[in-house]
Amino acid sequence: MTNSRPTSAFHAANADPEVTERLIAALDAQAANPGVRGLRAWAHTRLAAQPGERAVDVGSGTGSETRVLAAAVAPGGVATGLEPHPGLRAVAEQRAADAGSPARFLDGDALALPLPDADLDVVWCERVLQHLSDPARAVAEIARVLRPGGRVALLDTDWATFVLHPAAPEVRPALAAVTQGTAATPDAGRQLAGWLAAAGLTVDELGSDVLVHDPHSVSWPIVHGLGTAALGRNLITEEQRDRLYADLASAAEQGAFLLSVTMFAVIAHRPR
Repeated sequence: MTNSRPTSAFHAANADPEVTERLIAALDAQAANPGVRGLRAWAHTRLAAQPGERAVDVGSGTGSETRVLAAAVAPGGVATGLEPHPGLRAVAEQRAADAGSPARFLDGDALALPLPDADLDVVWCERVLQHLSDPARAVAEIARVLRPGGRVALLDTDWATFVLHPAAPEVRPALAAVTQGTAATPDAGRQLAGWLAAAGLTVDELGSDVLVHDPHSVSWPIVHGLGTAALGRNLITEEQRDRLYADLASAAEQGAFLLSVTMFAVIAHRPR
């Protein structure tokens, strides 16, 4: 992706292999979460991609859901993943080849889909809108490329629902500020249905699931990131950070560590 395109920091091109590897690891870890798996299954069932249909996965990442769509629209259909990050796109292509999937992957931006009007039967867009400063524009693009009767599944996180426990009461506002500051539109999950309706689409179903981490093991990459960011912004002291880490580690030993966030999904269609 060139810097001239309006897009998200999450998908900004970065040639650093370590950054790409961390991004892939994060996406793979999310994909393994039972809450993510459950909500994806719920959305795929209701989206009901059929053989012969044309499907696009906007912001396809490592391509896992593009491959699901490719299997659903076979034979005779086409499933394409649009992904602006070249490193993720390369991984998606390799994983599809290894799996024998016909899914294909192209460079593409959610804010300017490289597709003609009324071209698609199915669109999947997962955890992309939270990273955009103008998510309504991306949803309008999705509406534009859907044919009459075409369906869309939007899945996204609402970071205002983030919970990290145990954390001292005086530390919680700092954690909330840091968590909600990591995305351009941190409350995207709760706005999905409104954006779809504003784009002229009919909302059919809403669903949600809570992404809960292992209570016996502190999710240190996330926790350390939050602690470092909060300290760097002078929202907490070093003593408060260290106490947070110690309290979380102690809770994990008892199976009482809690890190969770709610993700929402909305199914909609373009009226005939």
